[in-house]
Amino acid sequence: MVLKKEVLNYPDKKHFSPKSSPRWGKEEETEVFGQNVKLFRRGKMSEDDFRRFRLQHGAYGSRLQQNYSMIRIKIPSGEITPEQLQKIATLSEAFSIGSAHVSTRQNIQLHWVQLEDVSEVMRGLVEVGLTTREACGNTVRNVMCSHFAGVCPDEEFDSTPYAMAIARFFLRNPVCQNLPRKFKINFACCSNHGLIRIADIGLIPMKKDGTNGFKIYLGGGLGAASFIGHLLEEFTSEKRLVSTCMAVVRLFDRLGNRENMARNRMRYLVNEMGWEKFQKLVIKERSNVEMTISLETLNRYKLDLESLNIKQLSNGKKLPLINEKVDINSDPYKRWIHSNVVSQKQNGYFVVFVTLGAGDITSSQLRSLAKTIKTYSGEGCARNTPNQNFAVRFVKASDLPEFYNELAKTGLANPGALTMSSAVGCSGTTSCNLAITNSHRLAKEIQSKFIELGLDTEDDLRDSTIKISGCPNSCGQHEIATIGFYGGASRIEGTMTPTYTMLFGGTDGEDGVLGKSVMRVPAKRVIPTIIKIIDIYREERTTNESLAMWISKLINGATKDNGNAKNLDDVKASLMETISLPSAKDDPDSYMDYGNDVKFSAKTARGECAA
Repeated sequence: MVLKKEVLNYPDKKHFSPKSSPRWGKEEETEVFGQNVKLFRRGKMSEDDFRRFRLQHGAYGSRLQQNYSMIRIKIPSGEITPEQLQKIATLSEAFSIGSAHVSTRQNIQLHWVQLEDVSEVMRGLVEVGLTTREACGNTVRNVMCSHFAGVCPDEEFDSTPYAMAIARFFLRNPVCQNLPRKFKINFACCSNHGLIRIADIGLIPMKKDGTNGFKIYLGGGLGAASFIGHLLEEFTSEKRLVSTCMAVVRLFDRLGNRENMARNRMRYLVNEMGWEKFQKLVIKERSNVEMTISLETLNRYKLDLESLNIKQLSNGKKLPLINEKVDINSDPYKRWIHSNVVSQKQNGYFVVFVTLGAGDITSSQLRSLAKTIKTYSGEGCARNTPNQNFAVRFVKASDLPEFYNELAKTGLANPGALTMSSAVGCSGTTSCNLAITNSHRLAKEIQSKFIELGLDTEDDLRDSTIKISGCPNSCGQHEIATIGFYGGASRIEGTMTPTYTMLFGGTDGEDGVLGKSVMRVPAKRVIPTIIKIIDIYREERTTNESLAMWISKLINGATKDNGNAKNLDDVKASLMETISLPSAKDDPDSYMDYGNDVKFSAKTARGECAA
């Protein structure tokens, strides 16, 4: 496929404003962290007090090794500059394992950092405007924003400045330094893009009578028990954005369960109180906030709309993929274009998605990507996505071949970023205390196998997703996947075996629903099971029916009457042979987890999602 420059009407470069990095970090916090590490080592600070302190500053204990930390870097709205990527690469080589990990909440994590080195990493991050403050702990976590915000043709306006302003407002704000549990805020660009129904506060930008505002959902969240958020009101003016968010946070701080850690997220409060009562309390609390808020507090909220000039260059187009038909034998560049590039609403510009393996990227790849972004992105930055990839926006069609070539030099040109081949996987047993299975490695194995099979080229599989968590807590967001998995352990033929509970039919967006539990699958049978499901779908589907559509019909009992798979029970029966394992004596590897060559053990430690 040739993309001809002459048919595209490019805006002049004067429309682009250089991205300046917001300054989120503070040098003095790095000094305090280093001093408290020394106090802890000398026994002058208790383990519980130190745990609360380091979590508030973004240092999470590594799996079964408290002398090491996972450092979680806040990336508000997912927006990151080349300079910041280069700094993360340097810090990873000096203090971590030579790679970084993109999480499902637009954070970037560095694993296995010596506790005494954490302050040095923090100091390096401050130099490029980044912070780890409140990336963990019982605070307002990283504020997310759709990576399509500003380029989506269905958006009413760009929500990015509002997400940034709210992130700035709550960072280090006394109102949220000791909440009952972590608190999450997600901004969408439109009703289709953004995780707004699975957040404590989810916001969709909209206009009413020419006024900017939001449709706000409250009380959503994923975990061992998950809930979809409730609509607060049809329209909340931008003037009431701060007071509404403050009201919700204050209510949660005052009424949230501080005794039972298993039930102290805000979604439990909403569920137990009842939505109508909670809704009324929010409206009343908002009035109290608006009557009593000080000017000093209000001045913490600073909305920067100066960077939005390029967002007005719209051609009214939708966001289709460049959709020339490809197959497994197609030219690698065409295959990449097919699944990794979408057009923006700005005439002549494209979003390029950089496929990562379960969110992992090496230091050398980070440096190469930083250089590529600086050279080819009109806005001079990237956004990391909830699917653990990077989105580079405002790339000209004529630059796509060179962009691809630069990615290929460092192994970043894999296809499938916007297909089910790009499986999401949390860090699992590679670093997390709560994980039971190696979800991280399984996601990589799925990606490798599906690209090998060419599943990234099949359009009927394009709108499906695979998401994997290493335990029921849903860091991999398995409940909003077309096919989701969460890790556990089962005794099979007397042998402890890593297994996954499989779910069907989860979706995100404003109409998002939670997946339905189907069956347990041994870890080493997950890939054959997904392939078998695809085979059944191919036999049973109707014309123009995607895998996601077929699974939705299967759950709702609306499949064709003359098919062999009329409901979930039929599918489960068809999968029984696929999920069965040989004896442990004949094939001991089948009873081991991915990435391990020793007997499986469901060993966990104290979780640090809150402390």
